[in-house]
Amino acid sequence: MKTTKSINSNGCSVCAKGKENYTTFIAGAFRGTLYYQYDYRHPDDKLFTCIGKSLEEC
Repeated sequence: MKTTKSINSNGCSVCAKGKENYTTFIAGAFRGTLYYQYDYRHPDDKLFTCIGKSLEEC
């Protein structure tokens, strides 16, 4: 589910078990390139997170 709010709090993912979240951001260090941050938390509570130029990269 795309969110307009931050998908983390104090650097920790807020993704619920069995759910996925993603958001976009522009990293100034990379000359305005749009990136996706994707989080998925497995029902056993393990977190997968990825940052890429597209959701397909993740």
